[in-house]
Formats: sequence, structure tokens, C-alpha cells
Amino acid sequence: MAYPDDLLSQNERVVVHSHPHFKMLIFPFLAFVITVGAAVWLLIVAKDFAGPWNNVTMIAVAVVALIFVVWLFLAPLVRWRTTHFIVTTDRLIAREGVLKRTGIDIPLSRINSVQFEHGLLDRIFGCGTLIIESASDEPLRFDDIPHVEHVHTVIYREVNDNPYDDYHGAPGPQDTEPLPPRGREPRGRRR
Repeated sequence: MAYPDDLLSQNERVVVHSHPHFKMLIFPFLAFVITVGAAVWLLIVAKDFAGPWNNVTMIAVAVVALIFVVWLFLAPLVRWRTTHFIVTTDRLIAREGVLKRTGIDIPLSRINSVQFEHGLLDRIFGCGTLIIESASDEPLRFDDIPHVEHVHTVIYREVNDNPYDDYHGAPGPQDTEPLPPRGREPRGRRR
């Protein structure tokens, strides 16, 4: 889902737009599978109860399973889907929430430093934590950013307005021109 163009200023364009990494949905997915599995097993067991208790037990199991699915799976899924991390040519934007929306915009000119960290599990999944130091009191941490090293480099380039920083296409030492000689020419070359 692209960031709405009508919320961008004139000549501003989106450079990076992502949701948190899908790894934050692993535990909710496991909770969903366990809840559905336990509910199916309990429904099969409740079918063998006598009299009206089998229907009451089956309804109770279904209601409790539905509550767990909504609480442990659907809520994190909606939270993940409505969390946005956006880097534009002018600012860094973070938005999250459904009923209670929160957001922060940081002008790129206010960013002092950009750092990233990722442990072994984050490296396996290809994500990490982005740490932005700006004019605010404390650094801002953005967890589970996909391709955090790439995003780090993009922000650094946008902040410094240098497209060749940390870039594979940057000219190397072999591509530079030699400096002109200083002072007067050597004696043997005069005419």
C-alpha cells in the first residue's frame, strides 16, 4: 500500500515505505494454530458429553477460542498492517494504530545520526532496529525494520545529499584525476 500522495508536500517523493518485518507475526500465528487446534480437540471431546451439556460446552469452547483468536492473532495482524515506516526526500514518517493513531515526522535536516543494530535472529530474518538521533531528547528506536542496513544507507544518503556515499557505483581511487603539479616545473623540462 503506497503512502497517500496527498499527504506529501510539493516535490516530495517516497523513497522507502515498509511495514515492520513479518517476524513480529510469528508468535501470533503460533497462537492461532494452537488455539484452533485446542478448540477442535475440545469440541471433539465435548461432543461425547451427555444431555444439553455437550451443546453448552461446545458453545463455550467456540466463544473462548474466538476471543483468543481475536486477541492473540487478529489484533497483532491489524497492528502490523497499520504500522508504517516511511522515508521521503524531505522527512522520516512513522505511523501506527487503528483506533488511536500515533505518528511522528522528523525532517531529514534535523537528523544528527543514523544507527542500526541486529542480532543473530534479526540477521537471519533480514531485519533490525533503526536508531535515529535527532534534535529530540532521546534517540528514537524503530524495531523490526526490514532490510535495515539498506534503509540506514538510504537515510544517510538523503540526509547528506550525497548519492555516492556507501554506494557500489561510487568512483574509486582509480577513477580520480591526478592532481596538477604544484609550483614551478622541474628544471629539465623548461624550454
